[in-house]
Amino acid sequence: MGFGSAGGGCIIAASVSSDIPNTLERFRRGPELLAVVLTGVFGEEEDFAIAPGKWSIRQIVAHLADMELCFAHRFRQVIAEDNPTLVAVNQDDWMARLDSARRKPKQSLESFRRLRGENYELLKELPAADYERAGTHTERGRLTLEQMVELCARHVESHASQMQAIRDEYKRVKGKK
Repeated sequence: MGFGSAGGGCIIAASVSSDIPNTLERFRRGPELLAVVLTGVFGEEEDFAIAPGKWSIRQIVAHLADMELCFAHRFRQVIAEDNPTLVAVNQDDWMARLDSARRKPKQSLESFRRLRGENYELLKELPAADYERAGTHTERGRLTLEQMVELCARHVESHASQMQAIRDEYKRVKGKK
């Protein structure tokens, strides 16, 4: 997947939670978490960045929608194929070439919400053994389905915290309470 630190992205390490129901619930709640953080964001706050080269709220939400699309494909590969190759993406190229700086946060959130819902519906009824199925990521190595779901849950949680920090800094800079 290529989560990197350039451009204000994130670094998330994969681990095994061994608590599939809890992980799935965190995964399912991702859109709700984002909606709460995004409540009241509009205008210049959408494009405020904490520092040059760091991502704005608009860009982060677009990134989450794009990465959910990637994970939708990877989940299906791991479930349906034996040890598929999971190709990394360059998130900075995606950010630049998919015009993330101009995409509407509400549309990105809606895309994320729809994709996450479809992914959740796919994942929630799988037998536990399917969560042990794995693919080989071109940068991270072997990843089980369980690790991927945990990674997705943490990815959203991490970016939600990042967006809240951006909002807090925006309010501080603009002298708002």
